[in-house]
Amino acid sequence: MSELSERKVGIVACSGEELAEGTVARLVALKVLNELRPSDTVTICLPLFLAGGAGDRAFARLHPTITVDGCDLRCAARGTEQYSSKPVASLVVNEIAAECALGRPEGRRRLNAAGQQAVALIAERLAALVDKTLGHEGRPASGTPAADATPAGGTTETACSCGSGIPVTKLDIDGQTVELVALRPVMEKFRKAGRGQDEQAARDLFEAVKIYNDVPLQAEPSYREAVRREYEAYCRQEDRP
Repeated sequence: MSELSERKVGIVACSGEELAEGTVARLVALKVLNELRPSDTVTICLPLFLAGGAGDRAFARLHPTITVDGCDLRCAARGTEQYSSKPVASLVVNEIAAECALGRPEGRRRLNAAGQQAVALIAERLAALVDKTLGHEGRPASGTPAADATPAGGTTETACSCGSGIPVTKLDIDGQTVELVALRPVMEKFRKAGRGQDEQAARDLFEAVKIYNDVPLQAEPSYREAVRREYEAYCRQEDRP
């Protein structure tokens, strides 16, 4: 995923194993990701997200998210808001099941009829929310998963098997290897906007990078210089015939 402008919706599903509603939440996410809206969504791994996964947290800052929780503890919604930004929408399985009189889902490994009905109904609601978020209301669902972009150069993908990675660039800053998320997409955006390598452009670039990365205050001069050098190297590479 190399373009900041490529809008997708991140689906954050409850990872609770003790309730059947948690199983429903995960199956809802999988149905939307694999069947209903494969080209418009990625999944964010909640355990990795809460543990500090840089790529997942950066994605949630760059893109809208929708959470699917099993119960009213709303762990996915609360975690997403705490560590990145407030979800554009939140669904809670037990609330929707009660609202629609589906009965209580049961069976953590094999869902009962109520659980299966809940998966189908809530997946349709989630797909509709994805369409609303992206302005695609009324558009037929895509049945073909979007191909993942392969980053170029020294950029790697920070992601689990969920596929919600944001490009990460490793820089040497004050003798230490530091990972900066979304640096390459930011540089690409600046380059396409015709920004040069003057001092103002360097300051603006660094401020944009800080949106997606925690930069220690005392280390800002070193980070700024490293980002400036990386942008100059990127521009030289792009200028080659």
